[in-house]
Amino acid sequence: MAPIRTLLSGLLGAALLVPVLPAATTAAADARTVDYGGLRLAVPADWRIVDLDREPGACLRLDLPTLYLGRAGTQSECTGRAAVSRADTLHLEPLDGAPRRADIPTLAVHFGTTLPEAPPRTDSNELRYALLRPGVMATVSYGTAPDAVRRVLAHARAVPAGAPAAPAAPPAEPAADGAEPRNAQEAFTGEGFDACTAPTQKAMDAWRAGSPFRAVGIYIGGRARACAQPQLTADWVRRQAEAGWHLMPIWVGPQPWNSASTGLSTDPAEADGQGRSAADGAVAAAASLGLPAGTVLYNDLENYSDRQTWDAPVVAYLSAWTLRLHELGYRSAAYVSAGSGVKALSAHHDQAPEAMPDVLWVARWNGAASVADADMGLSAGTPQWAGRRRAHQFRGDHDATYGGVTINIDRNWVDVDPSALGAGGVFQLS
Repeated sequence: MAPIRTLLSGLLGAALLVPVLPAATTAAADARTVDYGGLRLAVPADWRIVDLDREPGACLRLDLPTLYLGRAGTQSECTGRAAVSRADTLHLEPLDGAPRRADIPTLAVHFGTTLPEAPPRTDSNELRYALLRPGVMATVSYGTAPDAVRRVLAHARAVPAGAPAAPAAPPAEPAADGAEPRNAQEAFTGEGFDACTAPTQKAMDAWRAGSPFRAVGIYIGGRARACAQPQLTADWVRRQAEAGWHLMPIWVGPQPWNSASTGLSTDPAEADGQGRSAADGAVAAAASLGLPAGTVLYNDLENYSDRQTWDAPVVAYLSAWTLRLHELGYRSAAYVSAGSGVKALSAHHDQAPEAMPDVLWVARWNGAASVADADMGLSAGTPQWAGRRRAHQFRGDHDATYGGVTINIDRNWVDVDPSALGAGGVFQLS
């Protein structure tokens, strides 16, 4: 691909919201012109434009072509967990005060330079550009390749936005304060929840005080992740661990459906490679978030009905995921449906028990807060995943309110003791 040049010429102002121009103002017949923070962009006609300052509850969905403007709010409108198809999205916000995202790479771009021609490989199909001179953080999300959405950003040009701004520094993680790290995965039995996007700290504090939950599943990356994670930082992870939450980091890799952007291969050999790649991506994200070797990482693999087609690649994928995580010093878990993934894994368990996930998390929405064999979709009396190695998602996709804060969640019963998994020892945040 030929170099894509940024047209950020002239004196760019500080990152201040400029009202979106009327749709009738177009740079071309198939584009709309949008001004933000000293930048003028030509936005494809089929993109949504969402002003987050006016819609603080809006979800930063990654499955619809969208330009998001401003700081993310509560994202209270988020639902779902895995995207069947990923789309091109661009999120622009002021660089000053932008969250210190650790789950995706951030590249600093200086005034008058080009966007790096070869962006870093990211298994979450997301990256960020810290545009230093205008003082704008640009988060790019894409389906199979970043070319189109990068082009929208690269062809931006300067418009006056007040006095010139001094170059801002890209967000960086604060230095460690030397405090003793808090265990993020203590042995835990009880209720947990997972939500499409990490809740705000205010929401987490309210739910810690007023809800029955003490475990939280959080989506740390993967090509099928459905929602952006503007709250998810190493500091967010540390705060939840210090508050006593049991953390369940979730990776949403390729899925058993036909999709160019999010699909799993039907070829077991290719699915094996996808499993290893997913493990590499998950470990990189976990380490960036302060979750060290020994942490149990959960792979979200959704339900499927055609077992003849998908059982073999699903087992190959999750086996490769497990073995690669073990090579990297992490522990493996799989989120699967009782009617599909559980049956496939259980049938192959005794052939290669060392390649089976260390923890089994089963989706079976029967309302039973239990990890008994029947509720997990396992044969009665089975030794498979016995001994505090189970979690059960017993209710899905509903709104729950505690402490005056409403979140769309899945509800789980968790019975997991990481120290009983054999390797990894004590799991602590670094």
